[in-house]
Amino acid sequence: MSKTAVVTGGAGFLGSHLTDRLLAEGYRVISIDNFITGSRANIEHLTTDARFEFIEQDVTKYLNVPGDVDVIFHFASPASPIDYLEIPIQTLKVGSLGTHNTLGLARAKKARFLIASTSECYGDPLVHPQTEEYWGNVNPIGPRGCYDEAKRFAEAITMAYHRYHKLDTHIVRIFNTYGPRMRLRDGRVVPAFIGQALKGQPITIFGEGKQTRSFCYCSDLIDGIFKLSLSDFHEPVNIGNPTELTIKEFAERIIRLTGSPSQLTYEALPIDDPKQRRPDISRAKKLLGWEPKVDLETGLKLTIEYFKTRV
Repeated sequence: MSKTAVVTGGAGFLGSHLTDRLLAEGYRVISIDNFITGSRANIEHLTTDARFEFIEQDVTKYLNVPGDVDVIFHFASPASPIDYLEIPIQTLKVGSLGTHNTLGLARAKKARFLIASTSECYGDPLVHPQTEEYWGNVNPIGPRGCYDEAKRFAEAITMAYHRYHKLDTHIVRIFNTYGPRMRLRDGRVVPAFIGQALKGQPITIFGEGKQTRSFCYCSDLIDGIFKLSLSDFHEPVNIGNPTELTIKEFAERIIRLTGSPSQLTYEALPIDDPKQRRPDISRAKKLLGWEPKVDLETGLKLTIEYFKTRV
């Protein structure tokens, strides 16, 4: 008998890639999404697979899944700066009510549970690189607060269920990830820069472009998450690529890889935009034997080819 996994946010960028991995590992997958940011196109290739089932639902509402469930991956959440501004209340609700509902389902089914948290829990960090022991530097009432605090609450209630109900829970803190199936109008740097470059438009850099980021290809991230779900570790684990570069360097690389005539243009830095972001992945290496394998050049070429069909 194959095991059954529930993936909330299953039609999203990462949720759909996770679903692919779970099916490849022999799981039956029940995907749940309300398409607030997900896309039917991300799961169209799965509709003929008898092991795949889709439920269209908002997970902040009453949630019932018939039958046995072995593991629940709670990935439902808006995850881009554009979303924070356009749907802040839905972002807060899915991190709080949605996490409560999915934890309740995991308890009822006696299932393992994994919450997709975020490096945004570290805010604009005063510690670099960021380790899981760092508590963060977050503005709870700023424009990014709806996402940051939703995820910090999600981590807190997940640990409460683990400690009080003895639920088998896992927390992944996801750092910047990229790859096929990202939305073009996403607000994050990878689709924004690639979209502008492919259209020959100026590439918009906020601030002076000296802020740093690190980018993990989606297949590497999913591999780390899958391994974490099978572990017996319950506290947060950073999953990301520690290779760090400035936003200006990243823009220049996109221009080179696309052969674009785009020039750089500069705008004011958004409020609370992190100045440095790089994961310390020592814990993932030690506990999971995981580290990223796809280099930035290779991953970007694959992502650019995908976006060429979307621009």
